[in-house]
Amino acid sequence: MNKTRQQELTRWLKAQSALSRRWLMLSRLLGLISGLLIVAQAWILAHLLNHLIMEGIPREAMLLPFALLVLVFILRAWVVWIREKVGYHAGLKIRYAIRRQVLDRLQQAGPAWIQGKPAGSWATLILEQIDDMHDYYARYLPQMALAAMVPLLIVITIFPSNWVAALILLGTAPLIPMFMAMVGMGAADANRRNFLALGRLSGQFLDRLRGMETLRLFHRGAAEQENIRLASQDFRKRTMEVLRLAFLSSGVLEFFTSLSIALVAVYFGFSYLGELNFGHYGTDVTLFAGFLALILAPEFFQPLRDLGTFYHAKAQAIGAADSLKTFLETPIQQPQRGSATLNNSDALEITARDLVILSPDGKTLAGPLNFVVLAGKRVALVGQSGAGKSSLLNVLSGFLPYQGELLINGVELRELEPDRWREQLSWVGQNPQLPGATLRENLLLAGGHPGDEQLQAVLDKAGVSEFLPLLDNGLDSAIGDNASRLSVGQAQRVAVARALLYRCRLLLLDEPGASLDANSERHVMQALTEASRQQTTLMVTHQLDYITDWDDVWVMRNGMLVEQGDVATLSQANGPFAALLAHRQEEI
Repeated sequence: MNKTRQQELTRWLKAQSALSRRWLMLSRLLGLISGLLIVAQAWILAHLLNHLIMEGIPREAMLLPFALLVLVFILRAWVVWIREKVGYHAGLKIRYAIRRQVLDRLQQAGPAWIQGKPAGSWATLILEQIDDMHDYYARYLPQMALAAMVPLLIVITIFPSNWVAALILLGTAPLIPMFMAMVGMGAADANRRNFLALGRLSGQFLDRLRGMETLRLFHRGAAEQENIRLASQDFRKRTMEVLRLAFLSSGVLEFFTSLSIALVAVYFGFSYLGELNFGHYGTDVTLFAGFLALILAPEFFQPLRDLGTFYHAKAQAIGAADSLKTFLETPIQQPQRGSATLNNSDALEITARDLVILSPDGKTLAGPLNFVVLAGKRVALVGQSGAGKSSLLNVLSGFLPYQGELLINGVELRELEPDRWREQLSWVGQNPQLPGATLRENLLLAGGHPGDEQLQAVLDKAGVSEFLPLLDNGLDSAIGDNASRLSVGQAQRVAVARALLYRCRLLLLDEPGASLDANSERHVMQALTEASRQQTTLMVTHQLDYITDWDDVWVMRNGMLVEQGDVATLSQANGPFAALLAHRQEEI
């Protein structure tokens, strides 16, 4: 990562701090109060030592200064504790706001954009990378202000008693941030590479975990295990590279801090021996001045050392911000949102004129398309994978932008209010999504209170009643995370029942029978075939056995509609659909 990019990301990170400006200001104020207490602590301690050693005052006469010293110790510890709490709340508020921005962006991008990356990559972006920015806001940013204020306060305190000690501290202080910046640039680049590797590893691991059954069937388990081991080893090396740079940064800080404190100690040592008679304004050097300078010298560098300790948090945050900022600022072609609503007619008519379907980043996915779907008709979309069939369903769902005309009962789709439009739809895909904890919650996901008879009829049609008695608590049975307690076929039947439960005006089916066993496929397709007659229906499918009585069949190839007609007509023609039928018969 070049220096310009690092500066750009640093400015972006600082701009996000405005989300929690009050908490950060309070953290800085508490840090300044802690610095004042450090000076007061050193001042009292130096006076105590000077009185006890040089003036021989009895210890009994120093009870009040001792009590003040103990009080300052306690007060400083309390202020440090409160500052940690305030810093945590500052980081928490900013992380929450950034995570909300990312989730809002994902919602705006829609499913088509999200499916472009593995789920593990999104999990890393939303969870780990945002969490890794916490210390930057909770500790590093407040510490930047304290690294300037507290040393300046200490120099002002030491200067009236000995100007040489103050100059030594001032002269060595710039060396620390200079070397820290040199090490930090490498640390930021290492963190960025580490985050990219983590995203790839997360996505790879989750994809292999989901396809474990397939990998075992094809005897690829050992090979994929070796691939994950190599990827994990590569990530481990990158992590150690980041830690090596962090330790190097700490080593640089400790070296220059020890060197400066040693110079101050040597100066006072020679001054007490009478070899160095300058720096104390023409008077004899006092024990108070020496104690004060030597007590405050480590505290002078402590804010800088803390800044160095937290500097890896900045490098970590810059690495995380690289992918976050890129995602948040990537141009996304969003479907236009209108406010129009449809009339209350039972079915929908869909008309497309020179329709060009676009991806979220503006690339053409399909088109130009010209078609008419009459109200209540059933249309099956067939063709090879990648022909644009699912893209057509996505644009009808309002998740993809488009050019040209796409009319719903004569109203342009982009002029419709999206949420009200999607209330008219039911959708069943090839990967059932059941986010609810129980079967009942997933069936009633869209709300409403269907009667027992209606619910039972839907369960019978979708074939859910067949396996329902096998569950412990019927409809109230827990199905586990990602419906882990159900087979793929059972989960798909539940998704079909959910789609059939609520009356819709447009039914969209995207390979609903894919990846199912023969029994589940039969139940699902019979239920959907019956349900398809109740409204306008579009179904993407490779299973040609179930579309013989459908009203219309569209064949798509390379994003274009190359054939339209009923099954009987297209079967007799020497075209793409006839070729698909011949290929299907060869497979059988």
